[in-house]
Parts: sequence; structure tokens; C-alpha cells
Amino acid sequence: MTWATERLEAISSGQGALPPIVEQLRLGRLDTWGEGWVRKTWTPHPSLDTADGSLFGGYVAALADQVLAFAAMTVVPDDRLYRTTQLQVSFLRIGRNAPLEIHAQVIAATRQMITVRASFTQAGDRLIGEASAQQILLPMPSADSDAPAG
Repeated sequence: MTWATERLEAISSGQGALPPIVEQLRLGRLDTWGEGWVRKTWTPHPSLDTADGSLFGGYVAALADQVLAFAAMTVVPDDRLYRTTQLQVSFLRIGRNAPLEIHAQVIAATRQMITVRASFTQAGDRLIGEASAQQILLPMPSADSDAPAG
């Protein structure tokens, strides 16, 4: 296991602490993962309701960034960190404040870049959005380096 897959396992098992930003935004945990893919179900908290009961697009973008990063983590080499360099979200239908199924997968991975794609569905198979991202791979700072570790 790599540092990234150990972290994914802790997150999906409920054993690992979530970063404060994830708690604050109520993005939740990961349900399951395997090499090259992740899945999660996310249910909006009532405090996130919009006036008409639709999902706020910026929130869907935050969920996209999270789940696409999780997918990239399934293949990140142990000596690398990653950062989102590009994120695109396409809204296909109006999403409602109801459970959302999110699936993400790695499309391509090179020594320098990981490309990932996600789909967002409701009510079984109702596709409401898609997202894609590129994650740049960076060297892991050495222990004696002054550089922050991410």
C-alpha cells in the first residue's frame, strides 16, 4: 500500500479523521474504492437546501474535486503528491436535494499527470452531471526539506 491508498482505506472504513474543510463543507467519506476507481453516496444535509430544492452547482463542484482526487489517490505513486490543475464540471439536468451517487475513475496516468472523470446520478440512473480533472504529480518533499508536505 502507498500513503494514498492507506489514507483511502482509513477514510472509507471510517477510521481516519477527515480534514477540517471536509467536515465544514459536509462532503462526507468515501464508500468504496479499488485501483483506478472510487464510489460514494452523498446525501445533502438539510442546511444545504436551496429555495427550490435543487442542488447548488458550486457544491457539486466541491464534491467533484473531492471524489476526483480520491480516484487519483488510487494510483498515486508512494513517492509523489498530487494537486488539481484543471477541474471541469458539466451540469446536464437539475439535481435535487436527494441522495447522489458519485462514481469516479482514472482515465489516464503518466509519470507527471493523472486524468480522472466522474459521473453524478440520482434516482438510480438519472445522470445529472459529469466532471473531469487533471492532477499533476509532484515529488514528495524530503524529511529535511523546508517545503510543506501538502
